[in-house]
Amino acid sequence: MSIAWNAFTPWSALLGGMLIGLAVSLFALLNGRVAGISGILGGLLRPAKDDVSWRAAFLLGLIGAPLVYAMFAVLPVLQIDAGNGALLVAGLLVGLGTRYGSGCTSGHGVCGLSRLSFRSAVATAIFMGTGFATVFMARHLFSA
Repeated sequence: MSIAWNAFTPWSALLGGMLIGLAVSLFALLNGRVAGISGILGGLLRPAKDDVSWRAAFLLGLIGAPLVYAMFAVLPVLQIDAGNGALLVAGLLVGLGTRYGSGCTSGHGVCGLSRLSFRSAVATAIFMGTGFATVFMARHLFSA
């Protein structure tokens, strides 16, 4: 593996991370809620009174922001080296893990860690460790 140093963009990554931190902090301060995507989407699937509008607006913004960005910039070409079946199984496994883990990576990793949640620290360590193990196995044990 090699790093393309000419494509290394630390300042945009730092700015993006700061914007995410600011957004989830403001969301928690102004709404008293955690900006975890699985919880926001799950709340729409089991709607409560006076709880649908902000959840729908959040998800519409999540979907709409890249569409607006695409009107002003060229999006990178995506290449997915997996078939539809593998993507379907992967999506179902992510959903199952999110349910069993009581949240998603954004909820635990960004919001939970910033609140010093022990449960989120354990969940994030498991997410990261599983990702490391998967990449290692895919590249070194199962590669052709």
